[in-house]
Amino acid sequence: MRKGISAAAGVSVALLLLAGCSPTETPPVTDEPGTVTEGAELAVATSDLGEIVVDGEGMTVYVFDNDTQGTDKSACEDACAALWPAVITESDAPTVEGVTGTVGTIEAIEGGQQVTLNGWPLYTYADDSGPGDVAGQAFNDVWWVVDPSGEKITDMPDSGFSY
Repeated sequence: MRKGISAAAGVSVALLLLAGCSPTETPPVTDEPGTVTEGAELAVATSDLGEIVVDGEGMTVYVFDNDTQGTDKSACEDACAALWPAVITESDAPTVEGVTGTVGTIEAIEGGQQVTLNGWPLYTYADDSGPGDVAGQAFNDVWWVVDPSGEKITDMPDSGFSY
């Protein structure tokens, strides 16, 4: 059994080397879910919910109904912030690709600047396992994926996703 596991691990490493991939590289913009232009802090990607906003690593971003639009403070703190990390930037003018809503920043609870879209603080979901995942959609009926204009999407994914 150990021999089989070692061989599988070796094949995986070889495939990554042959493909020239590195898990820390940011992919270029394509129509694939969760891929973004290098250096962009927000971009648009295709998902099971249509075109959505993603962060600089291609992870789906969400808005929180308990926040107040246009406020200068996030309502997601402590345990909430551990499950729903803020989308952080070092710039007062985040770089965007394809996002048409108004992008800004507020002071993040844990330091730095939290990115906002149409005045809503943005977050990722810790349980999304990779780019294109939308597992946080409609979580507790207060967390929502957003479209490029900054409007929350209230539909559910078409791909057999259910709670």
